[in-house]
Amino acid sequence: MAKMILDFEKPILELEKKVEEMRRYADNPDIAQEIARIEKRVRQLQQSVYSGLTRWQKVQMARHADRPYTLDYIQLMTTDFVELHGDRAFKDDKAIVGGLARIGDTSVMIMGQQKGRDTKSNVYRNFGMPNPEGYRKAMRLMKLAEKFGRPVITLLDTPGAFPGLEAEERGQAEAIARNLFEMARLRVPIIVVIIGEGASGGALGLGIGDRILMLEYAWYSVISPESCSSILWRSWEYKEQAAEALQLTAPDLKKQGIIDAIVPEPLGGAHRDHQQMAAILKETLLQELKALKKLKPEKLVERRIDKFSRMGVTVG
Repeated sequence: MAKMILDFEKPILELEKKVEEMRRYADNPDIAQEIARIEKRVRQLQQSVYSGLTRWQKVQMARHADRPYTLDYIQLMTTDFVELHGDRAFKDDKAIVGGLARIGDTSVMIMGQQKGRDTKSNVYRNFGMPNPEGYRKAMRLMKLAEKFGRPVITLLDTPGAFPGLEAEERGQAEAIARNLFEMARLRVPIIVVIIGEGASGGALGLGIGDRILMLEYAWYSVISPESCSSILWRSWEYKEQAAEALQLTAPDLKKQGIIDAIVPEPLGGAHRDHQQMAAILKETLLQELKALKKLKPEKLVERRIDKFSRMGVTVG
């Protein structure tokens, strides 16, 4: 599969390619000095480019095809993962994966939306767009976690819940609404992490938690920039303006009090170094779990309900 390159990444990748070509002659002292000079230039260019990304460019970063997905994080962060299947009513939705695992010394229930890497796997995963049975599977797993006193970790990465007629016939809206209701009063710690795209109710259906974390280049919004542009301007051509208006990036949402913390990504984004990104997120999750495990179930539920009740409230 061809490597995905975003427009604003091209100058950086061209310099990196030049460095790799020059390494063949690194024994030459003059070449070695030139390599060091170009490497310094690469680092400066990376810092300049990635510190000045627009909101639309961050949306593109969140959608990068090489970005780690839920199963990648599970593989890199956890041990003893046992995937659990099915909603015990209709079928197993491949767009949501989850199961029991161990992160550090803590046993958890971890789940999230899963996209594919190519056409075949995207069709298999329904492009990361869950059906009602996916949300019902997720809730079954959360209830199992509650029964055995295991914290829940959800990883959000979806362009939205599946909008097909069959999904509506099977109760898409009810399934998402039921998850919001049940997650609000679940008597175990819940940590939500937006790892890529967090679009509309499709993301929110796994998004009620005690701590809401968001990766540096992820986005989270009631609607995608393209759909917003289509509604307001009757064209997708204004998606960049829509992204600016939606204020959907991690710094925007931290300022608004929607999320609790921003998880930094490796320089250049999570797609540049899966191992480092997973290590950063794992350390963050361990710290959050340590703090949440000190709270009694009643306090967790009380704080969680208060947290979301305050959102959108203005005074004066």
